[in-house]
Amino acid sequence: MPPGPLVPLSPGPLLTIADGALSVDVAPRAGGRIAQIRCDGVEQLVGHGEHDSEAAIAWGCYPMVPWCGRVRDGGFEFEGRRYQLPRNLDGHAIHGLGFLLPWQVVVQSVRHVEMELALPSDGRWPFGGLAAQRIEIAGRQLTLSLSVTAVEQALPASLGWHPWFRKPERLEFRAEAMYPRDADGIATLPAGEVRPGPWDDCFVNRHDVVLHRAGQRLVVSSECRDWVVYDGTGHATCVEPQTAPPDAFNLMPDLALQPGETLAMQCTLRWD
Repeated sequence: MPPGPLVPLSPGPLLTIADGALSVDVAPRAGGRIAQIRCDGVEQLVGHGEHDSEAAIAWGCYPMVPWCGRVRDGGFEFEGRRYQLPRNLDGHAIHGLGFLLPWQVVVQSVRHVEMELALPSDGRWPFGGLAAQRIEIAGRQLTLSLSVTAVEQALPASLGWHPWFRKPERLEFRAEAMYPRDADGIATLPAGEVRPGPWDDCFVNRHDVVLHRAGQRLVVSSECRDWVVYDGTGHATCVEPQTAPPDAFNLMPDLALQPGETLAMQCTLRWD
């Protein structure tokens, strides 16, 4: 079994890619995550061990695959059958498996890394499948690409990214709607009025999100429609583009990939 989200997960060996002012440390064995980003020498992410952030869930920038956020009680129905995932946080299953498992590096250059992860076909995740990601620098832009492919059987899927940005001095965020959360703190339908923060919420958002910190302006862009923002801690803000809201396997049961089909998405981080 992989470590749980609250269990300490060390970075392991790092791969560094760079182009001019921008460099990225990649930790393939620590969930295929980005351990740190530096632009003009300024560190952008909460690193392992900072602010007691050693738990797998609490540092760097990691891929969420094959699901995002919480699956309520770890359970859902798919193609007429009931499935139960391990409950690993407050009675729910959170953020998929990708951030807990070691990824295999398949291509590496000075400016990019490509990794793959064969998803399990057991009690952790009964469907198998193949996850892939590409992390690439060009000038002052970092492009993240993430995908999941159904291989031998159909599977439900959503994906996204969970960056722990060091606390910005200001956040530009213009969401058009907000998913209400129930007593369990889990998103429900329909999306409605945007309420003031602090947030640990999912939003419908079609605009770039801008973080201002240390004299820098970081623009986060994605075609993802659903974004989670968590700003309830003093040392970090998480801005998480994803292809579906939390608990999507229950809220949107038609999220299915047939064998050979792929769900893919990109996110870019640009320092102006």
